[in-house]
Amino acid sequence: MPKSLISGSDKLIVRAQRVLKHNDEGSYTVPSKGLYPHQVLWDSCFVAIGRSHYDTDRAKLEVVRLLDSQWSNGMIPHIIFNSGNRYWWDRQIWRSWVSRLSPKKMSTSGVSQPPMLAEAIVRIGQKLSKADRLAWYRSVYPRLLRYHMWLSGERDPRREGLVVQLHPWETGLDTSPPCMVALHEKSWPRWLNIFDNPLIDKAGEFIRVDNKFVEKGERASNAEALALYFLLRKVRRARYNSTKILHNPSFAVQDLTYNCILIKANSLLIEIAGLLGEKLPNDLLAHIANSHAALESLWDEDSSEYYSREFTSNRLIKESSIASLMPLYAGSISKQRAAQLVKLLKDRTSFGLDYPVPSVPIDSPWFSSTRYWQGPTWINTNWFIINGLRRYGFNAEADSLTASTLNLVNQSGFYEYYGPTNGSAHGANNFSWTAGLIIDLANKAL
Repeated sequence: MPKSLISGSDKLIVRAQRVLKHNDEGSYTVPSKGLYPHQVLWDSCFVAIGRSHYDTDRAKLEVVRLLDSQWSNGMIPHIIFNSGNRYWWDRQIWRSWVSRLSPKKMSTSGVSQPPMLAEAIVRIGQKLSKADRLAWYRSVYPRLLRYHMWLSGERDPRREGLVVQLHPWETGLDTSPPCMVALHEKSWPRWLNIFDNPLIDKAGEFIRVDNKFVEKGERASNAEALALYFLLRKVRRARYNSTKILHNPSFAVQDLTYNCILIKANSLLIEIAGLLGEKLPNDLLAHIANSHAALESLWDEDSSEYYSREFTSNRLIKESSIASLMPLYAGSISKQRAAQLVKLLKDRTSFGLDYPVPSVPIDSPWFSSTRYWQGPTWINTNWFIINGLRRYGFNAEADSLTASTLNLVNQSGFYEYYGPTNGSAHGANNFSWTAGLIIDLANKAL
């Protein structure tokens, strides 16, 4: 790691801690003031990972509040809504109370998000003494286990080792090409094409909240935003019942990023259970055993890439995105496959840009350097790739990506995402997961 980077890491950590303090709501951290006023599942997990380096008690609170939102079937929702009167409409859109399974004292969304909880729990545990670590694991294990049982039960109906997502918002990479392709094919109302008319599209701006905080061209189009909303309504009408929705789904994708995170999370759950002397249920063990081979079924030999898969047709969605590199984080692929992904990562005609790693490769027709999950560089996906590179012994590549990631944030600030060709800052400022993960990366650079 360059000495200049190491000497500047301590100052970057201080700046990142200020961002988290700015967004602190006491028992949780909002992603960014204004645009994102609620607690969000994987955002809070990334924050907890960062906070674990300097305040484990506060990091624990972040995780415990997520667990407190758990539905009776085991699901952890992706949003826990702020209870303030000004957010009544946000709660009304989701109406979690239409399901008898939802928590009675919290309003939440009705879908989940990539399962980062186990990673956050273990990262906190690593900072504790052995006795405190075991006590921490014991306090969260029952609910964490129920969460993983829900994933392997309700969301793996074929018992093949891959779980299915029912809305692009569940993937975390909301408007990524695979999600948008699946949405267009299965759940795109024809009348949304009226937004091809510039006047009608401009009129649609008046109902957008996000464009009041960030530039219009950086977010989902009006047509995409409405398609996502109408899909939510369909899911809500089914009272968020996975079995009912999967009987005839409007959107059902075995998302590659989500499943890679789950494979890693399951390995961490096994680690926690082992330390506690607990034995995982046989159904969950069978799911875990199947997941490694199932991930390989997402490999396409012709393009030498992994892809997400449309669930009902069992067809690969052959749209290249940052997800193609996520099997490095899963840690279940062969060293040979990992080497192929590293080659893709370095390719200047694909992901190897000046400010890596773009969420969509530059040679994709979807590529836009500033539009949400359709091109910009994100710190969380860089973090996944860095961790994956180290697992496979690609330490020089991990060091290089760590350096470029820290330098990017040092140069452009703690934003939501960045232009991969020029390092420009985009999205929300003072973004919490950027701060949390920079703290983690910078601590390892000291």
